[in-house]
Amino acid sequence: QVQLVESGGTLVQAGGSLRLSCAAHGRTFYNYAMGWFRQAPGNEREFVARINWSGTSTRYADSVKGRFTISRDNTKDTVYLQMNSLKPEDTAVYYCAAAQSPYTILSVTPTPSNYWGQGTQVTVSS
Repeated sequence: QVQLVESGGTLVQAGGSLRLSCAAHGRTFYNYAMGWFRQAPGNEREFVARINWSGTSTRYADSVKGRFTISRDNTKDTVYLQMNSLKPEDTAVYYCAAAQSPYTILSVTPTPSNYWGQGTQVTVSS
């Protein structure tokens, strides 16, 4: 069974840092674009960051640009999201996603047919 498993979410003070990890189990995603989305209570799931299969191209939501960094280690089938200068408005459940097909772009629109993790809670206190 294919699984994406997120970890690293916790409670942190505003201005602090966290690193989220997303590990793939059941198959390898070395040739799949991957990314992070988040969903706050009462809000729709929104795009945060994505990285192409080779790690040479990234894209960020304007709200996190300059503060968050996405990276991947294909030898470990793991994607990371380094989050710095966290703000209370970053509070959300963070979801890892993989594109539905290899060598394709991960859409910034949440797509049900993508692979999804179960989410990890990030809470930023003021």
